[in-house]
Amino acid sequence: MRVRAAPLVALLLSAGLIAACGGGDDEAESEAAQVPPGCEQVEAPAPKDVELKRPKGLESPSGGATATVDTSCGSFEIELAAGTKTSASFAYLVEHGVYDGTAFHRIVPDFVIQGGDPLGDGTGGPGYFVDEPPPADTEYTRGTVAMAKSQVEPPGRSGSQFFVVVGADAGLPPDYAPLGKVSAGFGTVQRIAQAGDASSGQTGTPRVPVTIDRITLERG
Repeated sequence: MRVRAAPLVALLLSAGLIAACGGGDDEAESEAAQVPPGCEQVEAPAPKDVELKRPKGLESPSGGATATVDTSCGSFEIELAAGTKTSASFAYLVEHGVYDGTAFHRIVPDFVIQGGDPLGDGTGGPGYFVDEPPPADTEYTRGTVAMAKSQVEPPGRSGSQFFVVVGADAGLPPDYAPLGKVSAGFGTVQRIAQAGDASSGQTGTPRVPVTIDRITLERG
């Protein structure tokens, strides 16, 4: 099993056909009923084109840093790993607003929630990548935050997409660059996971949109 940054199959509904059948209100009510308790009903964000140059140096934030992720289901905090190129790149992307107004495009209940794609379909990135292979003993347990990549990319490669482990242990090989750990607000992560659709399998197509409204950084 892998966490991937690959295209997801979208299920498209024709608004015209729904309206013609007189089911528009029923559809809206059904969608509202699926929004997890504690989450806001929101629309999926429009895709964003991002093309940044790889930052020079990629020195980790001095003294470490904490990222606060504000979502349509509440907020949670990530304590970034100190001394890594991965966390330094993430901080750079936060400061450039790459994550603001994006969505969790992949939600697999009891496994992971995945976001950070400016395009919103699992194929987007920041315009550059970072390679930082993780240690062989790396584990992805509950609350671990790591960077997502496709299967064909080398271990530790990352762009902007990240995932948070929801289950006790994701059971993944040490291929994904660790970013940090959820240090507060794990209840929000669990609420987001409730927006996942078990019938979608590992593609993780959400039942309803969950947005990342803003990520802010507090340096230590």
